[in-house]
Amino acid sequence: MISNIDPDWAWSEFETTAAAPWNIRSAAHLFRRAGFGATKSQLLAAVNVGPTAAVEAMLSDSQEPAGYLAEISSLANAGLATGNPKQLSAWWTYRMLTTDAQLLEKLTLFWHGHFATGAEKVEDAELVFAQNNLLRKFALGNFAELLLEISRDPAMLIYLDSATNRKAHPNENYAREIMELFCLGEGNYSEDDIRELARCFTGWEVKRGKFRFNKYQHDNTSKTILGKSGDFGGEDGVQIVVQQNSAAEFIVSKLVNFLVMDEPWPTAQLVAPLANLLRDNDMNIEPVVRRILNSNLFYSSYALGRKVRSPVEFAIGFLRVFEGSTNAFELAETMQTLGQGLFYPPSVKGWDGGRTWINSSTLLGRSNLILHLLENEKTRFGKTSLAEYLRSINAKSIEDIIQLFEDCLFAVKLPTAARDRIRQLAGSRQDPRQLNEAVHALCTLPEFQLC
Repeated sequence: MISNIDPDWAWSEFETTAAAPWNIRSAAHLFRRAGFGATKSQLLAAVNVGPTAAVEAMLSDSQEPAGYLAEISSLANAGLATGNPKQLSAWWTYRMLTTDAQLLEKLTLFWHGHFATGAEKVEDAELVFAQNNLLRKFALGNFAELLLEISRDPAMLIYLDSATNRKAHPNENYAREIMELFCLGEGNYSEDDIRELARCFTGWEVKRGKFRFNKYQHDNTSKTILGKSGDFGGEDGVQIVVQQNSAAEFIVSKLVNFLVMDEPWPTAQLVAPLANLLRDNDMNIEPVVRRILNSNLFYSSYALGRKVRSPVEFAIGFLRVFEGSTNAFELAETMQTLGQGLFYPPSVKGWDGGRTWINSSTLLGRSNLILHLLENEKTRFGKTSLAEYLRSINAKSIEDIIQLFEDCLFAVKLPTAARDRIRQLAGSRQDPRQLNEAVHALCTLPEFQLC
C-alpha cells in the first residue's frame, strides 16, 4: 500500500542492499525511466561509477555538442520547409533515437504531455516547433518561468483560444486549464477564480507568429483571484497561480507518476518533501528530479515494473538498446497509430498513459511494429544486421541473447515458460529468420510491455 510508505525513507538516497542491488538491471531501470534505454556497454559503465554518478551524468548531459545541434537544426529546417508538422514528428523521433541527452529529451516529452498542444489545430509547423524548443529549454529549469512562457506561447494561445480572448467576451479555456491541468489540479480553485483569471489574459494575441499584448482589448479593471485582488494582468495571474501551495504538490505528483509509477496517484504525505524541495528551490525542477532518481523509492518494488511502456518508450527503447536506426518518418507514423503521435496529443489532457496504452488493437500494433523493424531493410543495428550486431557484443548463443534482453530491456524477470519458448523458436540460430522470430516473441511478451 502506497499509504504505508515512509516519506523519509522514500526520498532518502538509495542504499544498496541484497534485495535492491546496484547492478546492470537497476542501471537499465534508471535509463528506461530517465531516458529511453541504453546499450549493455553503457549500462556496465553506469554500474562501474555507481548510481549517484550515473544520475549526475544524465543531468549534466543536458548540453548537447555543437556538432550534433547543427545536425539536428539542419534536419528541423528541412522539415519546417515542408510546412507539415508530421515531418517534425519524424525529426523528434530521430532526436530521441540519437541524442546523448536522454534525460533532457525524456522530460521534454513529459512537458509535451503536460502542456499538451495539438498540431492538428495549431497547423503552423513553425509554432509547434518553437513550443517544443521552449519545453526543452525549461525541461529541467524553473517551473514558474516555464508556466509564464507557455502562457504566452503562440501555439498554446491558438490551441486553447487564448489568442481571441477579448475584454468584451473573455474566453475561459486557458484560465481553466492552467488551474485544472497545468498547475493546481481539481478542487484547488473555484469557477469564479477561472472567470477572473480569464479577464487577466484578455488582450493576449498572436501577430505574425509572435505573442503580442493588445492593450485596447485588455480588461484593466480590478479582479479577485484565489483570494488576491488588484488590477491584474496575465503575468500577475500566472504568478498568483504558481504561488499556491497546491502548485508544487501537483507538479511533483505528476513527476512521480511519470518517473516512478503509473498508479496510484501519490498521497499528499508522500509528495510533501518533494513539494517543499521544489518551493525551497524557487520552483526549479532539477533538484526534484535529482532527488527522485537517487531515491530508495525509485529503485524499490513500488517502482520496478510499475509502469506500462508508452509507444515511444516501446519503439525508441528497443532501438536504442541495440544501437538501432530506421526510417524515422515511418516510425513516427506507427507510434501515432499506437496512440502516441508526437505533436499530436489526443486532447489538452495529453495522454492518459498507464494501462490505457494497452488493448487488443495496440498489442497487435506493437507486435507488427517490432516485426516491421526486424524485417525492414532500412533498419540497422550498429550499422549492420541484428545477427551481426549481437555477435559483435558477444551475444552468441540463445542463452546469451535471452540474458541480454532480460538485463537491458525487461523490468521484470522472464518466466521459465517464456524462456523455453524462445529457445525453441531460436533453434540453432543458424537461420536469421529464426533469430527474428525469437526476438519478436521476446518483444511481444506481456512482461516486455512493462517499463
